[in-house]
Amino acid sequence: MKYAFSKKLAFAALMLGAPLKGMTQNVSSIDIVTNAVPFLRISPDARAGGMGETGIATSPDANALFYNQAKAAFFTNPKGASVTYTPWMKGYGVDGMYLLSASGYYKLDSTAAITAGIRYFDLGSIELTDIDGKRLGYSNPNEWAAELGYTRQLGRKLSIGVAFRFIYSNLASGADGTGVNYKAGSTVAGDLSLFYNGRNEEGEGWNFGAALSNLGGKIAYTDQASQKEYIPANLGIGASYTTVLSEQHAFTFGLDINKLLVPAAPAADSASLAKYRSQSVVGGWFKSAGNKAYTASLGVEYDYQHMVFLRAGYFYDARKEANRRYFTLGAGFAYSVARINISYAVPAGSDLSRNPLSNTLRFGLEVGL
Repeated sequence: MKYAFSKKLAFAALMLGAPLKGMTQNVSSIDIVTNAVPFLRISPDARAGGMGETGIATSPDANALFYNQAKAAFFTNPKGASVTYTPWMKGYGVDGMYLLSASGYYKLDSTAAITAGIRYFDLGSIELTDIDGKRLGYSNPNEWAAELGYTRQLGRKLSIGVAFRFIYSNLASGADGTGVNYKAGSTVAGDLSLFYNGRNEEGEGWNFGAALSNLGGKIAYTDQASQKEYIPANLGIGASYTTVLSEQHAFTFGLDINKLLVPAAPAADSASLAKYRSQSVVGGWFKSAGNKAYTASLGVEYDYQHMVFLRAGYFYDARKEANRRYFTLGAGFAYSVARINISYAVPAGSDLSRNPLSNTLRFGLEVGL
């Protein structure tokens, strides 16, 4: 039977960068996709979300695993956890889509820590139809990643981190009537990161970070060996500076620059696509140097007595296909061992350049023990 997946799934996949080529029969005009499981590049943290998605070199928190595992060596509490709920595409009138993330850490000693986390992305209930528009039923596409990390200090200020994750993506299943059988895909990946903690005892100074993320194998959604897709390998570097005005007031300024290590997709002819998909993963990383898949995040955080936090940021995407540029706002409220974080993405852009989080609040809870 030949499926024509709903516009909701097609549009959601486009906004994420999911592998649409060959997966939709009635949305052939949409063809700007370069990688699978792009939910791994959605900021899963309300604190970073309020700072323009900045998180590589900011002060360590329970979400370090998602941005820079090496930060975990400098946790001040022996253990902690975090959970964040992020509605997705609410500004487009789409219901039922969300990203749920959770992470935790445990310090083995004063110089080493382990972390664990999970991210679950739900695309909601999707109605399936045939090519004539006849309803065939409903599906619930979803993706998730489970991850483990280890961090150790190399000196008083420098640390290194490694993380490993299992990735599962279930977007569609069954035959499409053309000889292609769709299935859930899975793969494994790893991160390697560095962190330099240059702040003094008063909390003032520079932090620097770098992270290679999602270095792993391709993922397949069909039984055909030639139909494997790249996952969003990424190189990120970041810096932050904290100035302490007094015992009650401090400001942190952060900047992250990220480069997607995925080669640009060629024109949609069979020969070009075959050559594109036959490249090795490592070869794809090097070939990605020629594309413009850069993003920059700029954020600021005001800290009042380590109890109230006000945040703002700006996100810039250099890709013409995406062109997402938007402002963010956020706040945090700490009491005892817990901190609540809230972020809001200011509506900006239109159509495909509009931020999927436009006009959306996301909420996070952190606990440090």
